[in-house]
Amino acid sequence: MSRYDSRTGDSTSYRDRRSDSGFGGASSYGSSGSHTSSMKKDSDGNDSPRKLDFDGLTPFEKNFYVESQAVAAMTEAEVEEYRKLREITVEGRDIPKPVKSFRDVGFPDYVLEEIKKAGFTEPTPIQSQGWPMAMKGRDLIGIAETGSGKTLSYLLPAIVHVNAQPILAPGDGPIVLVLAPTRELAVQIQQEASKFGSSSKIKTSCIYGGVPKGPQVRDLQKGVEIVIATPGRLIDMMESNNTNLRRVTYLVLDEADRMLDMGFDPQIRKIVSHIRPDRQTLYWSATWPKEVEQLSKKFLYNPYKVIIGSSDLKANRAIRQIVDVITESQKYNKLVKLLEDIMDGSRILVFLDTKKGCDQITRQLRMDGWPALSIHGDKSQAERDWVLSEFKSGKSPIMTATDVAARGLDVKDVKYVINYDFPGSLEDYVHRIGRTGRAGAKGTAYTFFTVANARFAKELMNILEEAGQKVSPELASMGRSTAPAPPGLGGFRDRGSRRGWS
Repeated sequence: MSRYDSRTGDSTSYRDRRSDSGFGGASSYGSSGSHTSSMKKDSDGNDSPRKLDFDGLTPFEKNFYVESQAVAAMTEAEVEEYRKLREITVEGRDIPKPVKSFRDVGFPDYVLEEIKKAGFTEPTPIQSQGWPMAMKGRDLIGIAETGSGKTLSYLLPAIVHVNAQPILAPGDGPIVLVLAPTRELAVQIQQEASKFGSSSKIKTSCIYGGVPKGPQVRDLQKGVEIVIATPGRLIDMMESNNTNLRRVTYLVLDEADRMLDMGFDPQIRKIVSHIRPDRQTLYWSATWPKEVEQLSKKFLYNPYKVIIGSSDLKANRAIRQIVDVITESQKYNKLVKLLEDIMDGSRILVFLDTKKGCDQITRQLRMDGWPALSIHGDKSQAERDWVLSEFKSGKSPIMTATDVAARGLDVKDVKYVINYDFPGSLEDYVHRIGRTGRAGAKGTAYTFFTVANARFAKELMNILEEAGQKVSPELASMGRSTAPAPPGLGGFRDRGSRRGWS
C-alpha cells in the first residue's frame, strides 16, 4: 500500500483506476533511447508511448482527479464564461472543467492545510485549469506569464503523485523530476516543494552546478522523492552512478523555452531517454516558440494545452512600463537621476547585457554612494547566494544583474526593474520586467532604448500597446522608420553568448 493510501485509510481510493494508470518500477529503457524505433505514430503524428512493449514494468497510479459536485454542476455556458473572464484558452480531448476553489481540486487535507498556511484565497487562472488537467495524469502544456502561480500548478499534483506511489527502496532514484534552466529557479522551486511536501515527509533535493557535489551526492544516495535539477549537473550525477531515473513517473520541464535558448536541447533529450516513456510529462513556459513546440512533440502524448491570456508575447498588465529613447552616453546619468527620484528603500533590479558592464556599473554606483551589489554567471554560487540574501533583506536594495536573474528570481517585493541595456530579444524583455508586479502586486519597469535597439521598436510598441501602456513619440517614430527584427537578430536562438549559467 502506498503512503497516500495509508493516509486515507481507504486502500481502494486511488487504486481503482487501472484504465488510466501507467506502468512503474525498473525500466529497460536506457541511455541509447533505441526503444523509440518500436514506436508507432498516433493520429497527430506524435510518437505514442502507449504502443511500446511494457512487459516487466510495474503499474503506477497517475489519475487522481475526481470531479467535485460543484464543478460537475457547472454548465458549458458557465464554463465558457469563466474561462473567458480569466482569459483561459484550452486545447485537447476530454478537457476537465476549471475549478473555482481549492477544495474542488480534490487535494488531500494535508495539501489543503499547506495552501491555507500560505494564505492563498483562490486558485490563479493557470491553477484553476491546470490542476484538474495535471491531476488526471495526462501530459500537459501550460503557457502563462511569470508570477502567475505555475510552480504550484505542477508541484501540488506532484506531491499527490508521490504519495500514491510505493515508498523508495534502497538505490531508487526520484519519483518526480523537475528540470529548470538556472540555479536560481531550481532553488526557488525546491523551496516551494519543501514547504508544501513537508507535511507528508517528502524529501527533495536541488541538483545544480557551481557548488561542491558532496552534499548533493549524499542527498541522492539517501533517497529523495523529488529532484529539481539543472540539466548539466543531473547528467553528471547520472554518469557517475549517483542517481538513476528508473522510478521517474512525473517529469516537469519548467521554463522550457529558456532551456532551449540556453542550448540544453541535447541534454534534455539525453535525460528523457533514461525515463520510462509512459511517464506523465508537463511542459511549462511563458512563451511558445516553434523550437519548444517541436521538442514537445517528441516527448508528449495526447497532451492538454492551457494558455493564460494570449499565446502571443505579452507583458503583465500590473506592470507600468516606461521606455526612454536616449543615447548610450546618457545612460549612467539617466540611471542616477532615476534612482534619486524613485529610491525609497524598495528593491530595485537593474539589468545589463554583460558581466563586465554589470561589474562596472555596480562599482560606479558604489563609488557614488549607492548601495548596489551585482549578480552574474561568473560569480561563485556562495557569492550569488549572499548577494541575493542582501537584496532580499533590503540591506542592499539595488542589485545589478545579467539575464541570469531574469527568470527564477523570486523576490516578492521588487518594486522597480530598470533595463539599463535592452535585452537581445522581446522574450527576455518580458521576463526581465516580470521580476516586478508579482503575485498581484504593482510594479514599474524603466527601459533605456537606443538606436542600436531600433530593430525591436515596432514589436516593443505592440507589447506596450497590448498592455495599455503609453508609447513615447520618440519610440513611435523609431518604430515607423525601422523594420522589425528578422529571425536570427536577437530572436529566440540568437543568444549563444548567454549560455551556460546553470
